[in-house]
Amino acid sequence: MNHLIEQEGLSDRISCDSAGTGGYHIGSPPDRRMAIAAKARGITLQGQAQQFQKSNFEEFDLILAMDRENYQDILSLDPALKYQDKVRLMCDFCTHHTAKEVPDPYYGGPEGFNKVIDLLLDACEGLLQHIRANGI
Repeated sequence: MNHLIEQEGLSDRISCDSAGTGGYHIGSPPDRRMAIAAKARGITLQGQAQQFQKSNFEEFDLILAMDRENYQDILSLDPALKYQDKVRLMCDFCTHHTAKEVPDPYYGGPEGFNKVIDLLLDACEGLLQHIRANGI
């Protein structure tokens, strides 16, 4: 998403960050296999793994989960459901792919990472269209 935001010259208007619901990789760089798949599409992955925090509900206008399990994990941090309208599934924004969830490619080969990058590019492009349609 940050790659598309930068390409569109919207970095001064849109802030995007990433966090996992589990803490197993905190501080680690992006997975090497995902970085290779991204680089093949002209995208450089940056940052390090962090865990989703309750404060993220206040910091961000939209919170996207990769799959239903992560969606539920995020909502479990908001028992009063004060922020439930901010939480959506990433694939809700796909315009070309029909997947409902982003699969976890961790235990597979390179093809899984390529599939995930293509799916995320579709979802991020759709998200950007959604943001534009609703006024940035």
